[in-house]
Amino acid sequence: MKVGLLFSGGKDSALAAMLLSRDYEVELNTFVFDPDREVASVEGAARTLGFPWRKHALGLECLAAAAKKVIADGYPADAITAVHRRAVRLLAEEYEVVADGTRLNDRVPAMTRGDVMRMADRYGCSYVRPLLGFGKAEVQRLARQHLCVAYGETGTIENGDYEYEIRAAVGQMGHRCAELFPAHHQQSLVTGATGIE
Repeated sequence: MKVGLLFSGGKDSALAAMLLSRDYEVELNTFVFDPDREVASVEGAARTLGFPWRKHALGLECLAAAAKKVIADGYPADAITAVHRRAVRLLAEEYEVVADGTRLNDRVPAMTRGDVMRMADRYGCSYVRPLLGFGKAEVQRLARQHLCVAYGETGTIENGDYEYEIRAAVGQMGHRCAELFPAHHQQSLVTGATGIE
């Protein structure tokens, strides 16, 4: 059975793909806003892992709405979660099983139990989070064991995380990202795999 996995190109979604591949035919799905945005680094990460990869565009209207929400709220959490929910719903229209790489202690993005149950009822799909029982320290240990990973502060490393484009849009609207987004937020990008046999 196929699983549609939300894939940013980072260590969390890469580890989720590796865990899911034991029981599912994994297809990696990256959501960007701008349909013309090239994400060669994310495509390269997918190729490194050996899974089929697809890029989807949420649209510039969705990007503008997310950026405006960040500005109105004064923080990015709810905007990023709203975008994540939209991406999950779009995959639910296509796949019987949808997955992501959210971890035990992730605060953003977040799907509540109610969100998951409503999606399952509406689309008849399952929502799987293989890292949900893993904390940050354990995910980092597994990443060191199985992946080659580049790290950088959000905005300095180009992966498929929603925040990359939202930050740029907020800046284009004349607002300082440093005042709205958490400082020193690390992102990751998979550059190789050491544990794939």
